[in-house]
Amino acid sequence: MKSTHQITVDPVSGAQIAIGVMGSAALDYDDRLRQLCRKLGNAIVETGCCIITGACTGLPHETVLGVQEMGGRVIGISPATNLREHIERYGSPYREYETMIYTGLGPMGREMINIRSSDLIIIVGGRSGTLGEFAIAYDEGKLIGVLDHTGGIADVIPEIQGHIGKNTGAEVLRAPDPEDLVKAMLARYLSTEYSCPAKPRSHTVESQ
Repeated sequence: MKSTHQITVDPVSGAQIAIGVMGSAALDYDDRLRQLCRKLGNAIVETGCCIITGACTGLPHETVLGVQEMGGRVIGISPATNLREHIERYGSPYREYETMIYTGLGPMGREMINIRSSDLIIIVGGRSGTLGEFAIAYDEGKLIGVLDHTGGIADVIPEIQGHIGKNTGAEVLRAPDPEDLVKAMLARYLSTEYSCPAKPRSHTVESQ
């Protein structure tokens, strides 16, 4: 099933806006978190965006399943060099991904590709890997959303922000409801008042 929702494009690049979902790959979550992630995936499709994850298990994959059930586009950034390593070494899912990019960089190296390939970043739960992704996104001035009350890194980000002491241009939005969070982030991203340090201010290169 393909989504019938209108695609939302980046005003500069003209490409579909990509939302990177970062969170714990562990499988020790409850049904409440599962349903929140599925709702997050649904909201990403309903707002016309696509999803990028690290092609891992856990909360990001639950969000992928929410996107897939709505017919949305799924992009995976794998730490592996090929599909065999992705499955046999990392034990990661693959059938749900429309596009898989094999970085060969391992889990930590893959994080930078995740962040730089995403227009918006959403943090759900998370452990040390998610903390690293948040740090990269913040340092590079991304628009970051935090799904509140999902545990782990997501719940301590306000405290972390208070100790960073560095103005990178990053903005952090928070909400407990997935749909509200995605809509607020998209509205901010598309606002004429918002300027992301990672994006050009206007069209500087025209296609030939």
